[in-house]
Amino acid sequence: MSLFDGEAEGPKGTLRTAPLAERMRPRSLEEYSGQEHLLGPGKPLRVQIEHDDSGSMILWGPPGVGKTTLAKIIAETTKASFIEFSAVTSGIKEIKQVMAAAAQASEMHSRTILFVDEIHRFNKAQQDAFLPHVERGTIRLIGATTENPSFEIISALLSRCRVYVLQPLSEERIVALLRRAVEDKERGLGGQGLTADDEALELIASYSSGDCRNAYNTLEVAAQLAVQKEKKIDRALAGEAVQQRVLMYDKSGEEHYNLISALHKSVRNSDPDAALYWLARMFASGEDPLYLARRVVRMAVEDIGLAAPEALNLCLSAKEAIDFLGSPEGDLALAEAVVYLCLAPKSNSVYTAYGAVQAEIEHTRQEPVPLHLRNAPTRLMKELEYGKGYLYAHDEEGRVADMDCLPDSLRGRSYYKPTQEGREKLLAARMEEIRRIRAGKRGGT
Repeated sequence: MSLFDGEAEGPKGTLRTAPLAERMRPRSLEEYSGQEHLLGPGKPLRVQIEHDDSGSMILWGPPGVGKTTLAKIIAETTKASFIEFSAVTSGIKEIKQVMAAAAQASEMHSRTILFVDEIHRFNKAQQDAFLPHVERGTIRLIGATTENPSFEIISALLSRCRVYVLQPLSEERIVALLRRAVEDKERGLGGQGLTADDEALELIASYSSGDCRNAYNTLEVAAQLAVQKEKKIDRALAGEAVQQRVLMYDKSGEEHYNLISALHKSVRNSDPDAALYWLARMFASGEDPLYLARRVVRMAVEDIGLAAPEALNLCLSAKEAIDFLGSPEGDLALAEAVVYLCLAPKSNSVYTAYGAVQAEIEHTRQEPVPLHLRNAPTRLMKELEYGKGYLYAHDEEGRVADMDCLPDSLRGRSYYKPTQEGREKLLAARMEEIRRIRAGKRGGT
């Protein structure tokens, strides 16, 4: 079974009515552009394809970088039967039917390669159905996904596949591919007598975000507009075709976490320019402003802390402004908060101290509260010496009592260690003062 069975074909195998992106799809490794780290001469994946010895694999990369094309090239070069699935339209019933057919073919010493587009959309049960057949070699599985396989593919299946990471295409490479499409008379637009300025193609490429399919689609729209005018694709006409930059983003996918990680780490590194860039990227991609506000508040308490405690109030005010004004009017309030966090003194001492306490609780027994710290509202509790030995700090000199407040087994533990940054320098001095007062009452120096 071939990927191409049943498709209406034109001269030399091209599809008559297919979109430009489909017509320009590479047919061989020689035509394939990009991914040299996988397909360059002597690279393992290229050698496997050329020797018809490709095992089960997962092709992971953003949209429009050639995952399906690579699978189709394997289909053209392999001696195995090639079956294409879409995880969007296929279910467990279709999987079982194909697995049964593959098992029969295996008994006749025939190999089957199964290509599953958007494999991350299959649930655990559907992915489990592949396992025994991949394990026995009944099928060779090629899955394509835009999502991180570590999160979306079950570990048992992942361990039986090689993962190949495909990179976004550079703007220069996309421009070259667009130029080829404009000039190609067999599969491209060359028969229409069109011309295209370099600036126009560069504009289309820059707006594609590394997605060649999107670039081809935009070029096709530009060509349709040009036919109605002077058959020339210039920068102005390309701008009409582009309309809006395509940003690669998935609010629940890996790119979502990549961008928020970039924002947080830029703030932590006191880089306001980078932080504003990543913030604007997330806004432009349609991220929920309140999600961003919550993360910015988290940055204030995790990375700024008591070095600039006013940062928390500023971020909460920005969150209220976003909630009150909405987007885009309220976006500037969040940008203001992000810049302030970048420039504020940094301290993670409270974050670190709280983590140390959590670890202590996790790995030590649950100590009872010392008797002198317990309230004694009843006579029985007083008889059991609840509250005995408690010292009221306001009645003590310096308002510091010579009294331990940790359980005996944890006496002397020190979790919070202030830095010398910003306001925390004053807190460090106050802690030293408290230590001296307490030591004096205990007869220390």
